[in-house]
Amino acid sequence: MNSFKYTPATEAASAVQSVSANPSAKFLAGGTNLIDLMKEYVERPNELVDITRLNLAQIKSTGGSLSIGALAKNTDTANHPLVRQNYPLLTQAILAGASAQLRNMATNGGNLMQRTRCQYFYDIAMPCNKREPGTGCGALEGLNRIHAIFGYSDKCVATYPGDMATALYALDASVRIRKPDGRDRVVPVREFHRLPGEAPEKDNVLQHGELIVAIDLPKNNFAAKSYYLKVRDRASYAFALVSVAAALETSGNNIRQARIVLGGVAHKPWRSDEAENALVGKPANEETFRQAAEIALKDAKPLKHNGYKVELGKRAIVLALKRAMNGGAGKEA
Repeated sequence: MNSFKYTPATEAASAVQSVSANPSAKFLAGGTNLIDLMKEYVERPNELVDITRLNLAQIKSTGGSLSIGALAKNTDTANHPLVRQNYPLLTQAILAGASAQLRNMATNGGNLMQRTRCQYFYDIAMPCNKREPGTGCGALEGLNRIHAIFGYSDKCVATYPGDMATALYALDASVRIRKPDGRDRVVPVREFHRLPGEAPEKDNVLQHGELIVAIDLPKNNFAAKSYYLKVRDRASYAFALVSVAAALETSGNNIRQARIVLGGVAHKPWRSDEAENALVGKPANEETFRQAAEIALKDAKPLKHNGYKVELGKRAIVLALKRAMNGGAGKEA
């Protein structure tokens, strides 16, 4: 790990100003991803601005919606009564991630910003356009079992590893961001993460010095019928090969609205509007779910070693929707 300057901040304004003034500075909160990257020499900031003392950890109801502070810990968020009651999908997604020890340290803002777990990104001896633009993508023709089947480019085939964001996409959340000029801007979470395109080093739309201050969740009618399914190589300490955030609102046995978001398949959580629209007005049964799953995966373009994700994704969608219809129960409808 390289040496760096440590700067504690007590106000959001001073934290933003400190990072904005130094192109190589980064914010430090839980550090569960950043410190690992620094130890591996993937990230090399020369200054860390500690924001853990900022008053950004509140979780509160605001006129029917819910505001979740960026510095609230993942554990506190998942177990908050308002989250468990009104947004159980978010609770399930957070608890599916990492381990209890990491969730006790990780913050919501940092969770949104976590970087890919591509082995070529972490290995500084290998080419990686995300780590060092212009060097190539080792995974494109290499071992790409865990990589993208949607939205990738010839510059990068990495996937976004987070669980929390996959649920936030389904819940139509927004991200509140403090700009260097002191004003806030609000970005729908679906627009927060980027596809790699020609600039895979840019994971999201944050400009240098901008700070996530909160995540806002609008009121929804999905609390009774939602489910987060995570398929991985082992039950803990593993990232999703494929995950599904599924949510339904029904009238009787007919679907009024639906959400289907896939994780582990693209550079960002992958929401299928077409599959969701195909569910509306249909009976909530396995045949309907299978049709939606086919639609959701029809444009997938697997790489050499990850073709299994297409069929896995279809089956995961069907199972997640069945469990959502069952009130989130861990059994098939």
